[in-house]
Amino acid sequence: MPEPRRSDHTDYVAVNPIFSRPGEDSVASKYTLEPDGMLPETAYQIVHDETMLDGNARLNLATFVSTWMDDHATKLYTESFDKNMIDKDEYPQTAAIETYCWRILADLWHSPSPKDAIGTSTIGSSEACMLGGLAMKRRWQHARKAAGKSTEKPNLIMSSAVQVCWEKFCNYWDVEARYVPISEEHRTLDGHDLDKYVDENTIGVIAIMGVTYTGMYEPVLEISKALDAIQEKTGLDVPIHVDGASGAMIAPFLQPELEWDFRLPRVHSINTSAHKYGLVYPGLGWVVWRSQDLLPDDLVFKVSYLGGSMPTFALNFSRPGAQVILQFYLFLRLGHDGYRAIQQSSQDVAKFLAEGIGKLDAFELWNDGSDIPVFAWRLAEGHTSNWTLYDLSDRLRGKGWLVPAYPMPDDLADLTVQRIVVRNGLSMDLAANLLRIIEEETAFLDELDSPMPRPRVTEGFHH
Repeated sequence: MPEPRRSDHTDYVAVNPIFSRPGEDSVASKYTLEPDGMLPETAYQIVHDETMLDGNARLNLATFVSTWMDDHATKLYTESFDKNMIDKDEYPQTAAIETYCWRILADLWHSPSPKDAIGTSTIGSSEACMLGGLAMKRRWQHARKAAGKSTEKPNLIMSSAVQVCWEKFCNYWDVEARYVPISEEHRTLDGHDLDKYVDENTIGVIAIMGVTYTGMYEPVLEISKALDAIQEKTGLDVPIHVDGASGAMIAPFLQPELEWDFRLPRVHSINTSAHKYGLVYPGLGWVVWRSQDLLPDDLVFKVSYLGGSMPTFALNFSRPGAQVILQFYLFLRLGHDGYRAIQQSSQDVAKFLAEGIGKLDAFELWNDGSDIPVFAWRLAEGHTSNWTLYDLSDRLRGKGWLVPAYPMPDDLADLTVQRIVVRNGLSMDLAANLLRIIEEETAFLDELDSPMPRPRVTEGFHH
């Protein structure tokens, strides 16, 4: 017989009687394994109901991560979710598909010789950034040792608006992070005053194609020119790693003339997130080096399969192969024109929203979505002291929309912005509905005759 009902709801999940079966308990422990299991239908319904409480992913404009793929992708996913990417001997064709993909990316990013490039899939672009950073550090160490110099105190130069994965890299691998602060005048790392940060211990410079805070491109060409000038003056040859988590899958299609990739010899490696504007479900990333000599051989392990040899360079061991297969599916399914059409649609929506928000007296745009389909805005100076962007974010959340507000980094920490990320699936109709709600909620807040009654707590940054 089932035990009596337990009243401590903190430690148990309830089973709706209509879903439970005779002889089953009416509650299940959240933190310990029950002596007996339950029928799959009951377990499914409990988990289904728990996850039903999550927000609507399509209305989450805080995340860059893909929330939709088509039915054919779902079918491929279910056929391949059991494949282990690291097991290249058991799944040689999945390994081959991985190679197809990074070679396609090497070509897309104008590698001088895609067949001579080298790349790998990763768990998101955070791992890809770690690998790019490790390659820069190891090459710097080799060069220093060959010159009989110390390998202590390496440093890496990046914008203060860099994504947290680069902070982690520097922390985990004992590299000094040198942050170039952004400002009203220099809203991205643009090469300004770069010579004040570079020295003989600099392993590289990170250039971001799509700053997470605002969506703006950092001008890789200008950064490269600044490093050229530094080399001419000091002899220091400093490489660039492009963090293209978002922009590396936007710029080739929407800004094809923009020079940011392997067309610049100083760019040694590029990463991107397949699960962002690569349009694949999470979590998959890619990193590609322009040529094999830029990835130190002592970082690469050789795995034999079918009488051959496959190089592997990763922080993770076992990891899913299904998303790699989905990436190749999309490359085949969409082609260049298909990707261009989808990214253009997202940018059209972003510009529509930015234009509409920019017309409201309450706001001032920080950027307009003309780089990646992401833009941010702030309260117009002197507009109000009764409410903040955090209050607007709360009002929008009450309507189902997640539109984050957060402080900018370092020298701009007193500035709060609000940001929208437009992804595939946010239609122009949905965007028009959102814009109407923003107008209505802004008007409501503007009608307040006194400040909001409770202090606002600064939200954490939304990646």
